[in-house]
Amino acid sequence: MPARLPGLDTLRALAIALVLMSHYHGFVSHAPTFGFVGRIGWAGVDLFFVLSGYLIGNQLLAPASRGEPMSLKRFFARRLLRTLPNYYAVLAVYLLLPDSPNAGTGMAPLWQFLTFTQNFGLAYGETFTHSWSLCIEEQFYLVLPLAVLALAGTRRSPWLLWGALCAAMAAGMAARGMAFLDGQDAFAAPVYYSSFCRFDELLPGVAIAMLKNFHPAAFARLVRHGNALLAAGLAGAGAVLYGVLNEAPSAFAASTFGFSLVAASFALLACAALGPGSLLNRVRIPGTASLALWSYAVYLVHKPVFMALRPELLARGIDPGAPSTIAVVMAAGILGGWLLYRAVELPFMRLRNRWYPAAGEAARRPAAQAPGGTLGGMA
Repeated sequence: MPARLPGLDTLRALAIALVLMSHYHGFVSHAPTFGFVGRIGWAGVDLFFVLSGYLIGNQLLAPASRGEPMSLKRFFARRLLRTLPNYYAVLAVYLLLPDSPNAGTGMAPLWQFLTFTQNFGLAYGETFTHSWSLCIEEQFYLVLPLAVLALAGTRRSPWLLWGALCAAMAAGMAARGMAFLDGQDAFAAPVYYSSFCRFDELLPGVAIAMLKNFHPAAFARLVRHGNALLAAGLAGAGAVLYGVLNEAPSAFAASTFGFSLVAASFALLACAALGPGSLLNRVRIPGTASLALWSYAVYLVHKPVFMALRPELLARGIDPGAPSTIAVVMAAGILGGWLLYRAVELPFMRLRNRWYPAAGEAARRPAAQAPGGTLGGMA
């Protein structure tokens, strides 16, 4: 049984930690509690996008590179059993508690939540807004296998798919550029939540999977330089995120290319995580494997937990910026995710592995050891 790569777990844990800090700032403290790191916490979702692009791309491209037929039924069944139970459980709570502290300025119609289309027309401050990224991932899960089937199929030729990948990345940047010329920067809700303006961030991860499966010799040479990739990825991400926040070198460039360059930097980190000799794999950080395992559930649960706790803190005169308060609220968000993982996610993962086992050796793995997928979490 192939071992889990601790480097990928570290990146997943980093991604959810960034999201937690960003939402603590936005929904609990209403202050820059974590400084620059909190201001760039939104990039945790971008890191999840890159990881999902690689992990799902690898599932689809590995058989294509060997000329094997793709089972769309198995792929979609495994995806739905992976993503829907947690998501619908949290959605049910929002629907059953419409007057809770989590109630926003409005809520999309139920059919949009059921079809993962609520990110179209979504505005800041609405109910369950953090589901926007799940919409984009679910739409990606629909489009990518069809693209692989149409452009690669069993022909083992990657070149049409490479061309489509590059064109799609350019289209994402063009969509943001046109939105900017129309008066909306990258953080305007119609751009930030838009499938057309954000889908390209999944594609650098797909490109890694393309390289691994269709160009294995080049991929092997690349990941041998894991520590250089790690340094380049960290430096690139830091520079790009600073540029996005400060609209450098120009507001147009930051809006048009910023998200794509962030994703490209994170792709370097993902490549580093795939290199056995990288520090990402050699240095084990306690707790990261567990946090990575629960990351999908934590992502869904932490925000409503944060929003429910804020009025309780204020009513009792508790400082939300105090280190002890931060620790307790963060722990509550993670605990809520762990409970969802244990009560909903894990039982359905076991059912999935029983009904639709993965092909080959992966079919014999316990559910808790499967490789990643949704929001950079498990497959």
